[in-house]
Amino acid sequence: MICLSIADVTADEAVNILAEVELAELRLDRIDFDKKDLGRLFSVKARTIVTCRRNDKMNEDERKKIIIEAIKNGASMVDVEVENSDEFKNEIVKAAKKNKCTVIVSYHDYEKTPVMRELEQIITWCFESGADVAKIACQAHSPEDAARLLALYSFGRPLISIGMGDAGKITRIAAPLLGAPFTYASAEDAKKTAPGQIEADKIKAIIKMIKEA
Repeated sequence: MICLSIADVTADEAVNILAEVELAELRLDRIDFDKKDLGRLFSVKARTIVTCRRNDKMNEDERKKIIIEAIKNGASMVDVEVENSDEFKNEIVKAAKKNKCTVIVSYHDYEKTPVMRELEQIITWCFESGADVAKIACQAHSPEDAARLLALYSFGRPLISIGMGDAGKITRIAAPLLGAPFTYASAEDAKKTAPGQIEADKIKAIIKMIKEA
């Protein structure tokens, strides 16, 4: 399955996009919205992931409240960074469990792909933080980095493992073929939410070609 990451749009534009997809991540830190928009953004037919990274528009308490409000309004999943404080994570996990919302605990390294032992420790940290699914996203500089990230699927745990950058593109295509519940894609090249993210139509075509080969 492909998850369309929605960013750099207005709430109205996001609602229109949601009408055309099966699964979407709403990057609230990069969407122009008001609190009153949360109902129409998350009470939709499509499955939705609420993601709100640290940003200059809101402090940590406001960010937490917005995420929890999105959960209450019907978000199917919530993405919370493993690096957040235990208090921050615990409140979001509690709200998610109460509202039958799947918890994705994510780790991002925008500089490198750690060694395997460290990646294993990070995955454990994600699940100890309350994850239903762990997400690992690291900057990949080589085929070896990409291979290390793909090897994580052999652990047999609910996982999304992604390499950022050009060297990591193969991980985005391989993810759903190796057991990830979905892979992230952008609507268009100008609205990527991560380095190396591929447009949804391209990923669909490549995966279809592989399955039909």
